[in-house]
Amino acid sequence: MKRFFPLVVMTFLALLLTNTADAQDFDFPQVDKSPMDMSYYPDRAAFRNFAKTEAEKQANEPVIRAIYSRPSKKGRAIFGELEKFGTTWRVGANETTELKFFKDVTIGGTKVPAGTYTLFAVLGEKEWKVVLNTDLYGWGAYVYDESKDVASITVPTETVKEPIEVFSIIFEKVDDGVHMIMGWDDTVVRVPIQL
Repeated sequence: MKRFFPLVVMTFLALLLTNTADAQDFDFPQVDKSPMDMSYYPDRAAFRNFAKTEAEKQANEPVIRAIYSRPSKKGRAIFGELEKFGTTWRVGANETTELKFFKDVTIGGTKVPAGTYTLFAVLGEKEWKVVLNTDLYGWGAYVYDESKDVASITVPTETVKEPIEVFSIIFEKVDDGVHMIMGWDDTVVRVPIQL
């Protein structure tokens, strides 16, 4: 029995060290400079299963979800310099921003069926043309195909006093639906979405 115990311990240690060595063989990427994030309307939709009542859970059923990458300002002038006026922008960084509508909505007078769409913006100094497109899983606006647009709306830009360091998307309830608010650097736009 005395000989058996050290053999078991050594076998266990050998297995443990083997598993540890294997785990170190993975080549995980570093955190992206523009990490991906998600924004919901209503904003507590991701936490609806923690609701105390069925009514609270129903009130937080998702209506809209945005999945987007969040570039940082890092001292740069963004709109007009890094992102040139007159160009089509992917609205964020990396893979094109996706909007998922869990029910039919209306944008710019166009009915948009429930589904997933990509989001682009044609940048202007005083206004942006915000576009929904059906071409999913692209990287940036490099292969943007205008023929796949399903809806667009032109919205004015607003200037904010304090620069927004990291590109952000939030949703705000209004009387006739929701405003999707996008902001970065000193610029904010509000995109009306009728529910």
